[in-house]
Amino acid sequence: MSQKRRAGTYLWTVMMPSLKYQKGETVMGRWPGSSLYYEVKVLGFDLKSQLYTVIYKDGTELELREQDLKSTSGFQARSRSRSRSPGRRRSRSRSPGRTTRRSSSRTAAAVAAAAITDNAASSRRETRLRDVEVTLSPLPTKTPENNGNNRHEKNEDKLKVENNTANKINESEKKVEAEPEKIQGRYNLRRRKDDGDAKSDEAKVEHPEEKEAKKAAGATFATPLDFGGKIGAYFWLLFLPAWVLFLVLHVNQEDPSLATFPPPLPPLDVFWDAQALSFIILWILFQALLYVTPVGKLSEGMPLRSGERLKYRTNGFFAIVVSAVAVAAAVHYGVDLTYIYSHFLQLATGSFLISFVLSIFLYVYSRYAAPEQLALGGNSGNVVYDFFKGHELNPRIKNFDLKFFCEMRPGLIGWCLINFAMALAEMKKQGLDAPSNSMILVNLFQLLYVVDGLWNEEAILTTMDLMHDGFGFMLAFGDLVWVPFTYTMQAYYLVSHPSPLSVPALTAIVILKLVGFYIFRKSNSEKNAFRRNPSDPKLSYLKTIPTATGKSLLVSGWWGMVRHPNYLGDLLMALAWSLPCGFSHLLPWYYMIYFIILLVHRDSRDMVECRRKYGLAWDEYCRTVRYRIIPHVY
Repeated sequence: MSQKRRAGTYLWTVMMPSLKYQKGETVMGRWPGSSLYYEVKVLGFDLKSQLYTVIYKDGTELELREQDLKSTSGFQARSRSRSRSPGRRRSRSRSPGRTTRRSSSRTAAAVAAAAITDNAASSRRETRLRDVEVTLSPLPTKTPENNGNNRHEKNEDKLKVENNTANKINESEKKVEAEPEKIQGRYNLRRRKDDGDAKSDEAKVEHPEEKEAKKAAGATFATPLDFGGKIGAYFWLLFLPAWVLFLVLHVNQEDPSLATFPPPLPPLDVFWDAQALSFIILWILFQALLYVTPVGKLSEGMPLRSGERLKYRTNGFFAIVVSAVAVAAAVHYGVDLTYIYSHFLQLATGSFLISFVLSIFLYVYSRYAAPEQLALGGNSGNVVYDFFKGHELNPRIKNFDLKFFCEMRPGLIGWCLINFAMALAEMKKQGLDAPSNSMILVNLFQLLYVVDGLWNEEAILTTMDLMHDGFGFMLAFGDLVWVPFTYTMQAYYLVSHPSPLSVPALTAIVILKLVGFYIFRKSNSEKNAFRRNPSDPKLSYLKTIPTATGKSLLVSGWWGMVRHPNYLGDLLMALAWSLPCGFSHLLPWYYMIYFIILLVHRDSRDMVECRRKYGLAWDEYCRTVRYRIIPHVY
């Protein structure tokens, strides 16, 4: 045993006997904001905050003061003869003490409200709550980023709840509903693993058994499987490459009708080209060099479950400017970029191989990651599903963040490079001195989209991909293959299928694009600013609904009009990308169709996730913001 471990064991042995409740002991814990006690297990004690960490039967971890814990022997069964006693009132909600499959997905807000009204369940409990008088005192002040509603008064209130009459219970319910922010300020209603900033950066002595208990507790926070679960993972691993191949082979036909199935298959040796693979590798290495260049600022990501905030080099705009200069220089010195058009199939095949090899590396690399570094959605225990969804949340090689790099650099900037190559190919094939108006619109519209994303690169740190999804085959294939080789279908289509535009049509399409971009940018900026600093005075006009996670849901501004205004802008821009291609074929409308399907799927994912995290607060949000374009995970 190392000297450090012996010292920790000695300190633990010395300190533990002085505590009233020991680690592993089963006691009765008062649910914050109510007078109800439930059976909990003590996980540990924090010397600095003087709070016990306990876990309820439904898996919820909270931090409670010593005076909010009672010995189980102090509770005795009470009579059921009172007709108006809280124990005989019926309720449609479940208490946190009842272990059901649904209760584990409840949020602290939902359970807290249910605990106040669920007296039918509490009447059947083996232990009864005595008549008690409870005083709530404040916890240590939280940081603004963890609690967007910390503008409430700092004075100390006393909440007295007597459990022997229904009138007192009703008064308690009203007070809890009227002052949700004050209750959040006095009690830490978050699960401990989500409360990053509450942890001290100072070294703490931790007993090995306590560490294992925390790991075991963390295993309960895996999220439900999506994308069809384990069977769906096999399907998507086969379908996604096949669909990209299907599109590429069709768009290269003289009649790109999607009704032709299967499309004519060329000889197998046509799919492979070593030079194309070398070109892809060179492009990725060039973007990696720009990524590590010490230009631009270091931005902090959102707090992880461990409380850590990763740093990211956000120099994407610098990268696309340097890439544009490099491409212009290459064209000036005689490099024929129409090679991208003539070898599009081989480039797509090479990118698929790279994404597959990267996905294997990511999964093997994730096997050595700490439990708190794993993605909740990619921690199913099934190898194929975790390989597809992404086992580790933020895989890094030292400070090189693989997910962030792939999300914003090779595929996204490569999208613009391919579009530019298609414009050159159109001029060459159609004998034009300049690209057609349709090709110019597609290039400019999509270039604006990419440049805007790289200029506001910091905003991606608050998106679902970065915050929740692990980095596996799904994102690796999407970043390196799906984006550059399917989002360029409009430009590829126009090379062989010109679509002239009249001046009125061109003007209408430009206006549509600008309206969509304005909605997209303004709503995204408002959301990102609120996430990063909810206490910003510039955002004081925004109305919010507090939740038990310490975060708030926006119900005014752009996010009070519809549930997902940025996706509304995205859809309008997607429409503007497809209109220049006309209506002769369905293929150039692929992105519009795909994007609608994507948003419908995200709708179901987000609704489940939001209801799990926010409970009754999410139901209130849905009642407040009735217009449902696409709901959003805050």
